[in-house]
Order: sequence, then structure tokens, then C-alpha cells
Amino acid sequence: MSVGCALCDGDGGLVIACTPQFRVVRVVDGDEARRFPAFYRLIWNTHVAEFSDLTVADRHACMDAVADIERTLRALLAPTKVNLATLGNVVPHLHWHVIARFDWDSHFPAPVWAAPQRDEVAGGAAARLAQPLGAVDSAIAQALSR
Repeated sequence: MSVGCALCDGDGGLVIACTPQFRVVRVVDGDEARRFPAFYRLIWNTHVAEFSDLTVADRHACMDAVADIERTLRALLAPTKVNLATLGNVVPHLHWHVIARFDWDSHFPAPVWAAPQRDEVAGGAAARLAQPLGAVDSAIAQALSR
């Protein structure tokens, strides 16, 4: 734990699944949640800054979980693309972004952090998803429990 670290001090979103090594959250606050409702983060529980700080076994567990989240998003939502990112420039605590992207989203094909390419979806992006987010959350939790 690191004092002043946003991911040590708080959950980082709506907790979907928790293991001894990491937690998976869905981003529920701010523009990211509104524009990209299927925006998940895998957050390592202990405060480490870099992926290479993990043991070999932990690196495998981390990437297996990222792949499980991606597979679940692809199966339930059929996105145009799934974006994976681990930046840590602003919050130097190991976390992976796993974001279902669609050709109709406000920023596609640009990154979610870029300028919008078009207006937001009328009625909200979540309304365009193939499955309700609660069902997606449950499926991710189930995939990670195997």
C-alpha cells in the first residue's frame, strides 16, 4: 500500500471480482464510463509500478485474467476491437485497461483518451450494448473464478 495512491486508497471503480492478487472493476464515474460503458480495469492489489515487478507466476496470472476479461467482452458484446493498455503515467500502480470499443463510439478509431471523432451516441452508449452491463459483470466474475 502506498499513501496517496488512488488505487491503494480506493477501489478504482465498481468491484466486479476480487482475488488475493488483483481486483477487476468497471469504470463507473466520469466521461470514460459514459462514453465507454464496457471499460474495465484489472488492478494489482499490492502497490507495484511495473509489470516486471511481478513474479513469473504473478505475471502469468495477470495476463491470463486480462485474456479472460477480453474473451468475455468479445463473446457477449461483439465489439469492433478490444483495447488493452497499461500506462501508469498518472497513477503509477500496476493496472490494465480492458475496453470494449465499437465503430459507433465517440472516439473510434482513436484511443479513448484522444479527442472525440463524432458526437456521442443518442440515448447513451450503454443502450447500444448487446448485453446489459450487469450480465457482463457477472460473466467476467465467473470467468475469473475458474
